[in-house]
Amino acid sequence: MKHILLGLTCLSFVGLVRANDEIPGAPQTKPIALTGGTVHPVSGGAIDGGTVVFDKGKITAIGKDVKIPDDAMKIDVKGKHVYPGLFDADTDLGLVEIAAVRATVDDAETGEINPSARAHTAVNPDSEVIPVTRSNGVLTAVTAPNGGLISGLSSVIALDGWTWEEMLVRRDCGLIVEWPALIPTYTWRLDDTKPAAERTRAKVVEQMTAVFADARAYQRLKKARAEQGAAPPDYDARWEAMLPVLEGKTPMFVRADDMRQIQSAVAFARKEGVKLVIVGGYHAPECAELLRTENVPVVVKGVNRLPRHRNDPYDTPFTVPARLYKAGVKFCISASDRMANVRNLPYHAATAASYGLPEDEALKAITLYPAQILGVEKELGSLEVGKAATLIVTTGNPLEIDTHVTAAYIEGRTVDLNDRQKRLWHKYQEKYKQLDATKGAD
Repeated sequence: MKHILLGLTCLSFVGLVRANDEIPGAPQTKPIALTGGTVHPVSGGAIDGGTVVFDKGKITAIGKDVKIPDDAMKIDVKGKHVYPGLFDADTDLGLVEIAAVRATVDDAETGEINPSARAHTAVNPDSEVIPVTRSNGVLTAVTAPNGGLISGLSSVIALDGWTWEEMLVRRDCGLIVEWPALIPTYTWRLDDTKPAAERTRAKVVEQMTAVFADARAYQRLKKARAEQGAAPPDYDARWEAMLPVLEGKTPMFVRADDMRQIQSAVAFARKEGVKLVIVGGYHAPECAELLRTENVPVVVKGVNRLPRHRNDPYDTPFTVPARLYKAGVKFCISASDRMANVRNLPYHAATAASYGLPEDEALKAITLYPAQILGVEKELGSLEVGKAATLIVTTGNPLEIDTHVTAAYIEGRTVDLNDRQKRLWHKYQEKYKQLDATKGAD
């Protein structure tokens, strides 16, 4: 009976998970010109009374006095602002709907070593979380797997499309690795001793070394067979997925906050000769010289979070971006929660701006810098001729809470900015209108 009740409970939760009602935008069929607004390219200064023209999904002109095609659809945005779409560099959007309901969670494979697991193939385009996220201007995100030691490969996706194939911007943009903690963890669930933590760390690093050794052996064998004109070795999906990492084409994204974790990850990447990006980075400013020397970028995972240590000042996490900026370390900002609160990305950047990071740098940290770190800066991150027309029209600075996104475009496609929360807001507005009408009748 307990099992039956549990099953019915899970089914009742799953019943709440349904396809969103928002219709993906159709491909752009004619030029569009946004005229009269303040254009913020991010890569350059603001243009008052500027115009942005885009056609076939690409920006064709930007500036104050630009030629508008005769057949263009002119949209007056006077009094409003035009920005590139916001970009979150570490999420699980499309992979998790309700974290407490296992049937709606598809962000991890079983086992510890899964380099061939690809997040984009599991993305649910009908997730209710996606429209809520893009309503606040976040139009591009990295969707990344979780679990195990090597979780798999992350992908850059656009937050609009009928299928994951239509949403995909770049596949295999980073190999996700969960680096082991190098200090004991004391919680009500865990009570590690220092020797135990060190043994665990040594075992995990040894396991990582073995994985890379096996992948390199597969790489050498494949090359030797090709040079000899012999048949290739038996296909191994795990080591095939590792080849771009070994060749320096795909970086290794290591989730690490502690200073010793970061130092250990950098040492491992240097030894293996692979590119590295740190995700988390709470103690990254303390490793700034090392990160700058090794050219290791940091995805700051959440600015609006609590201090990690009881002796840390309350504003320690708020100042991480500013300290990295002053130290000359490449970084971008990601929202702290990996699903429902990705929409709050601009407010993490706003907090960083309130605690020492220049405002223009805060905006770049959620637009241009993540595009650069992910290797898609030629298509995304700023408003420039030739780049994708992925942009937002707002009532003000997107870092301000009272700013609203009034229009959005992804590769020239008009984005539906409705979402479940707006529908509920309208629904319950009607409820109180009915109550007021009833009171008036009394």
